[in-house]
This record gives sequence, structure tokens and C-alpha cells, in this order.
Amino acid sequence: MTKEKMTTYDPAEDLASSEAIAAFMAAAFETGDAGYIAHALGVVARAKGMAEIAGQTGLSREQLYRSFSENGNPTLKTTLAVMKALGIDLTAKVHA
Repeated sequence: MTKEKMTTYDPAEDLASSEAIAAFMAAAFETGDAGYIAHALGVVARAKGMAEIAGQTGLSREQLYRSFSENGNPTLKTTLAVMKALGIDLTAKVHA
């Protein structure tokens, strides 16, 4: 019997275009799960380069990793700063 190695999938590797990032974040927003949305933002930040996002937001890389981890709980201020750095807009719409 042959043992096969399992690899860990990192969704950040598939977020190479603005369209892929937009679709990924739209799906996260549709869940309505704040923790999942925060984690998804962290994935996008890693895809773009956490050091670059840290430089644009004035936050440390460590703070960003911690805030946007699966157990993180970023403030609204941090979330909005990262979204701005990523070029992601937050919009409102009325539910039908």
C-alpha cells in the first residue's frame, strides 16, 4: 500500500486577480458570519502581501495576522483600513 502525502490548500494562492478577490470576498460577505469575513480578509491580505498591507495601514504584520486569523476579532477601524488597502469597498443595499 502506498502512502500519499496530503498537502494543505491555501486559498491565497488562487487569488491572483482582482476578479478572483472580488468573488472570494462577495462569497464571504454573503455568509453574514463576521468571523468568516474577517478570516477571508486575512486570506486576501496574505495573497496581496501582508508586509505591503501593513505598510499601507500603519499596522504591524503581527497585528494583522492575529486580527485576521480564524480566532481573530479585528476592530471595525482595522477592518476598514485593510479593506481600503486591498481596494475593497463596503456598500449597503436594501434586502427585498
